[in-house]
Amino acid sequence: MQDTANTAKKAGRWKRFLYSDLMIGLSSARQLAYIAVMTALCIAVNFFEIKFGDVQFSFTVFVSILTGMILGPVYGFVAVFLGDAVGFLVNSGGFLYMPWVGLSVAMMSFLAGCFMKLPLHFKGSVYVKLSIICVSTLLVCSVGINTTGMYFYYTSVGFSQKALGYLSEYFGGVNLYWTYALVRLVFMGQLLNSALNYALLFAAVPILKAVKPLKLRLE
Repeated sequence: MQDTANTAKKAGRWKRFLYSDLMIGLSSARQLAYIAVMTALCIAVNFFEIKFGDVQFSFTVFVSILTGMILGPVYGFVAVFLGDAVGFLVNSGGFLYMPWVGLSVAMMSFLAGCFMKLPLHFKGSVYVKLSIICVSTLLVCSVGINTTGMYFYYTSVGFSQKALGYLSEYFGGVNLYWTYALVRLVFMGQLLNSALNYALLFAAVPILKAVKPLKLRLE
């Protein structure tokens, strides 16, 4: 363990930023093993979905961010993107593959890995980092990438009946981008799903601290 820590310290600045301390200190074979495990976890979450009325809850956001925290920005991005793609092939449900969805969750992992590297080391700083991760992934990934991709897709093929119903009831049928984004995030439950996943991240902090082999610098 001490050798791993020394290896991470000796690595170049950009390498220390783009890869977690855990991955820097491992051989290529063990790095691949960790990536494979996190990719498998990302695939597994594609099979679990809980419905609360119109809200479809999954653990995708939680697992994507956790992967970035463990593997770092680069390997986290790769593991989550592969996990989403393979997970879709295994459990597509007859739907069309939408690459911006995979890009969205992969970027969540990338941003999480980056912001965990912030030089904040005071007591409780991990919660500051997690707050930044939550806000950035919501704005950049859920809104900027995923919702935008969905908007242009449905603009070309037609909006779903559920979305049209909300648009008609609350906005008189106007389907401008920000109107659709509001409908998708609020009325179709995406914001609540994200909030529940973010809450799981905060609740998982004591567990992550206790898992010493992960070598996560939370504070």
